[in-house]
Amino acid sequence: MAHIDEVIDRGSFKPNWGSLSTVTFPRWYVNGKFGVFIHWGPSSVPAYMSDWYSRAMYDEESEVYEHHVKTYGPQSTHGYKDFIPNFTMEHYDPMEWASLFRRAGAQFVMPIAEYHDGFAEYDSAFTEYSAVNMGPKLDLLGSLGSALDKAGIVLGASSHYAENWWFYNGGIKFDSDVQDLQYSELYGPAQRQETAPNDMWMQNWLARTYDFVEKYRPQLVWFDAWISAPSFQPYIKKFLAYYYNRGMEWGLEVAVNYKHDAMLPEAAVYDVERGQLSDIREPFWQTDTSMSRNSWIYINDHDYKPVELLIGDLVDIVSKNGALLLNIGPRSDGTIAEEERETLEGIGRFLEVNGEAIYSTRPWKIFGEGPTKVQEGEFTDTFREPYNSEDIRFTVRPAQFEHDELLYATMLAWPDSSQVTIRSLGTSHDLYVGEISQVHLLGVPTELDWKRTSEGLIIQMPQSRPTPHALSFRITPVSNITDRILHGPTHGPGPSYSV
Repeated sequence: MAHIDEVIDRGSFKPNWGSLSTVTFPRWYVNGKFGVFIHWGPSSVPAYMSDWYSRAMYDEESEVYEHHVKTYGPQSTHGYKDFIPNFTMEHYDPMEWASLFRRAGAQFVMPIAEYHDGFAEYDSAFTEYSAVNMGPKLDLLGSLGSALDKAGIVLGASSHYAENWWFYNGGIKFDSDVQDLQYSELYGPAQRQETAPNDMWMQNWLARTYDFVEKYRPQLVWFDAWISAPSFQPYIKKFLAYYYNRGMEWGLEVAVNYKHDAMLPEAAVYDVERGQLSDIREPFWQTDTSMSRNSWIYINDHDYKPVELLIGDLVDIVSKNGALLLNIGPRSDGTIAEEERETLEGIGRFLEVNGEAIYSTRPWKIFGEGPTKVQEGEFTDTFREPYNSEDIRFTVRPAQFEHDELLYATMLAWPDSSQVTIRSLGTSHDLYVGEISQVHLLGVPTELDWKRTSEGLIIQMPQSRPTPHALSFRITPVSNITDRILHGPTHGPGPSYSV
């Protein structure tokens, strides 16, 4: 812990919100837009119902509890720890994974460093319950980080360990191995959720977080929701000051994710779990969601979202100044399910053609138009109607990237008709002023036929489809748009990020 204090003492960031709010969000992040989340761990062995199997198996009222007793026997003789030997990851190939993520167009990848269950996926100095000592007997985080570096992809790491304070507390209500103190290094204190963690436990939480950051130098650290508990506030500020100063010492642009009100929006990147925002947000933000509607980790009965919905969500999020962190859950043997591979490949094919409307773009005056409403907030990802061809999202590529500023209009589904109308670009619309010289459909080499009326920009569609789902129009040159491009500060009094 002394090293943390030394880094803070010699650095420019101090553990107070005034200092931390001057941080600049990384260019690789603001420009990258799309990342892959990875939920892995011993819960993929039972592969039943959800990623919270480890908690639910100790909840006498849950279906998981009944399934566990019926399948494996009582928790006193077969606890969560007993799944670890079968978490083998024998087919894990980090180089192949990195190649897949690169084909998908991911610019950053966020594997779990340590989940609520207290099992570390890295070479932890603070617990014997790690992937290095047990199960795979591999440094999963370190080996994937090395492969990602070769692929030119930024490594992130998530910590869910804050919830370990209470995660297994169901097991103290009946005869289970949670009550056996020889396993407390895994099961934690198993305290009541309403109790505040003591200073000794908080120091342990901070040291564990510091440990994987020092060893692997992730450029993005993601925290789950419980760090918004008041007990974490002084420790969070201390970690941020250490991490931001350490990033400067390493010559790396780094960032931290948070949920709810755990941090100030000027000091870290706000994250919305399984949900989106209804409008453009400044500063930059993020959605984290899973390909599966019913689990983050691998289970045998996934309800997968279709690729066209996920592509539409990516475009919608980017149009509102956000990034998408999309989760996969490998099997316990280290393979990635074919459905998840196909989804990643499908997103990659979309980005191969339409990436210039996504990467390194900024929001326009409005995020878009169309009838499909995105409900704002967490856990709303299953309440949405499918996007249709009237749903259009706008992004802008500033002049720094091209000779002219470019406006992109991405239609979230292919139209049935040979002619489409973008109503926000009509001559009578007060959002748009100036002349258009060209309209192209990305993936089609020739200019499209179009006309601009008071009704909108009316475009004749080509016969062929360059991509099977969403499609992006490049509109150039565009005048009078720079007032809405986020050239300036994205947060607080700090310097603006460069594009």
